[in-house]
This record gives sequence, C-alpha cells and structure tokens, in this order.
Amino acid sequence: MKNWYVLYSNILHLHFSDGFYKLPESAKNAVSPTSLVKRLLKVLGYSLVRLVGNLFKSVEQPGKLKGKVWLYVVSQNNYDSLKFIQEGIPDAVFVAGQSKEIGKYNAIVNRLSLRKKVLYYYKFLPLYFQFLKHKKESTLRFYDVLFDAIGFYEVYLQKLRKYKPATIVFANDHNPDARAMLLAAKAAGINTAYIQHASVSPIFPPLQFDLNLLEGQDALVKYKLCGPVEGKVELVGMPKADAYANYRNTSQQIGTIGIGCNLMDDLGEITRLLRQLTIDFPSINFILRPHPRDKRDFKTLSTISSNISISDPRTEPTFDYLNRIDVQLSGNSGIHLEAVLLNVWSIFYNMNSTESLHDYYGFIAHGLADAATNYSELRDLLQSSLNQKPEVYLRAKYYNATVGTEHDGKSSELALKYLKEFVQTSQPAKAKL
Repeated sequence: MKNWYVLYSNILHLHFSDGFYKLPESAKNAVSPTSLVKRLLKVLGYSLVRLVGNLFKSVEQPGKLKGKVWLYVVSQNNYDSLKFIQEGIPDAVFVAGQSKEIGKYNAIVNRLSLRKKVLYYYKFLPLYFQFLKHKKESTLRFYDVLFDAIGFYEVYLQKLRKYKPATIVFANDHNPDARAMLLAAKAAGINTAYIQHASVSPIFPPLQFDLNLLEGQDALVKYKLCGPVEGKVELVGMPKADAYANYRNTSQQIGTIGIGCNLMDDLGEITRLLRQLTIDFPSINFILRPHPRDKRDFKTLSTISSNISISDPRTEPTFDYLNRIDVQLSGNSGIHLEAVLLNVWSIFYNMNSTESLHDYYGFIAHGLADAATNYSELRDLLQSSLNQKPEVYLRAKYYNATVGTEHDGKSSELALKYLKEFVQTSQPAKAKL
C-alpha cells in the first residue's frame, strides 16, 4: 500500500502540490469543481458514464498499435503540437485513452480500451486515506482528481506489454493519465520522448523522459527548479510555429487588437475592458479569443460594438488567430509567447482583480511582454503606439532557442532529427520486452 502511494504521488505530482493548491480558485476549478456537490456529481457521472460505458465499447485496433511509435495525446493542442512527427516518421500513430476528449481529432486518434480500469477502484479508499495523512488539504479539495486517476497506470502497463510500441512521444508531462503512461513505459522498458507544447511552470513534475525537446532556456531553467532532469535535453524552439514564421506581422500601425482570455479572467472585467476600448479606439477592430476549455457564453459581448468579433478556439488554430491581429492583450497565458513569435506586440493586462497571479510565467520579468497595471496605462500605451507598433519577435529568444538563428522557422526539422536518431537507438530497448 505504501508503494501505491509513492506511485500515485508521482502521477498526481502537479495537482497535489502546494503550489497548485495555492492557485486562484478559478484556475483550480478548471480541473476540479469548486462546489463540493459538483465534485460528487463529477465522480458519480464519471463512474456511470465513462467507467461503465467503457465496458461495452470495443475501441482498439491492434494492427495500428503494435510496434509503432506512439504519439500520446491528451488534448487537441497536444495533437497539433505533435502532428509534424507523423509527417516525418510514417510509423508514428496518435494514441489516446478511450474516452479522452481530443476535440476535432476525436475520430482519428487510436484509442486504448480502459474497460479494465474499473477493476482497480478497490485502491481508491486506501489511497484516499494515505493521501489524507500526507496531503490533507489537497486530498479534501481534489479527491475527484485522485478518483479519476485510479487505474490508468495499471491498464496502460498491460497495454504496453501487449503492443510493445517502439517509442512513446508525449506533449504533456503533468496530466495524471500522461504521467501514468510515462511511468508505465518506464516499468515496461520502453523509451520515452517529450516535446514541450506550452509554457512551463516551476510547479510541474521533474522531467523523467529519456529525451526532452524543450523550446528554450526558460523551460530548462524552470524544469531544473522542479527537480533533477533525467535524460538528454535539446533546445529546439517551437515546431508548431514553423509554418507561420514567414507571416510575422510587419505592420507598424495598430488596426486589430486581440484579447486572449482564460478561465482565470473575470467575465465582468472582460466586458468592461471591451466597452472602454471600443469607446476610446472606435476605428480599431477587436477579436476576443477565449481558451478552448472556457465554456462561458461570450457571444453577447460581440453586441457591445460592431467592431468586436469572437475567435472560436475549437475551430480556429491559435496562430491563425494571431495572424489576424497587431496587438495581443492577455493576463497569465502562454499566448503571449506565441504572439511575440509572430511579431505581434503582446501586453500583459490582468482581467481578474480579485485573483491576481502576477507574471506567473515570468513574461514581464524577462521582457517578452509589456505590462499595463490599469486601464489608463493600457490606453496611454496603445495611444502612443498607434502608428509605430514596436517590433518584438526577438524578445522571444530566451523562450525559443531558434529565434534569430539559422533554424528560425525550422524547429520541426531540428526536432525530427533528434527524434529519428532517438527512435533508431530505441530499437534494442524494444527487443528486450
């Protein structure tokens, strides 16, 4: 039972960390409902709809899984970040858990059956009490996350021994199901690679992959703060941005401003910001871009003014949205980096005065984004640059190792080079299974 706790503490490293517990409630609510009743309903719904539902569905296609390079994904963003690999390594296949939501790619991702997951829920109560003993506050708050995590490791270990993938490539290092797959791969002797797909936080788990392809120095510094770094590290930039490197914003005038918001931002403050901006800058167009997980109704905000439109994150890729704007306004969001890579001027503006996470990613401290602490500062900053927007893409060099180098816009080629070499050397490990 002690070994159970050690294993699941690793799987749940992020969500049961002190740093995650101290995040604003709006951020935690994206993972686990704030309401106790809603958490109970989530557990019941998960048990009835997903666990029981999985028992009656046959989803695996063994011929597409055995001996392949697996690209393990837990979201649509993960898929977008890894799809360049499938184009460069034909033996690579996308893999996800049985009921995992992968957005528009749901129908084309190979699935792993999780029907046997239900067999391991006898571990929940013993684990619950072990977690209570060591992490009482987090356990009481996130018991639904613990419940959801049970069984992933055990089922995935069986799948890996059955299908013997050549290598597993990840784009997520902290979700419980991804952590479970990583630890199962290590137990099965299967080599693993990780490609960073979003900005990194110092509360993430330590890197435990055999090959780590990070975007830049910022990520490496933060991961070293997380703990010892296992495996080889290469800095390769951001492959998903390659296709847009030739379309960097060259306009010196501000014609369109984008507002990227997420679940931590207050809808009332977003509304007030849009009202003020449309009054002060009537000739500028505004595009509101919610986070893909944000299910709030934003359609009514487009009625504030005729020059406001909404970008649908489920159908419009992030870089396509950024390609339409000159300035990006956001609070704590990784979109600041993506904006700057396209030479879109990015300004940090907090849209939740009650739950402020000042400069969570360090974008202001390292000069990536400018900052406005209130609306007056924001208005003056925009007003002073209406016809002389700054060139900013070189600000991203600390975060993206290829910016301004011979590999600028060629991160995919660089990452594929390292991955192909890694997969070739991984073959002996595969044969030992």
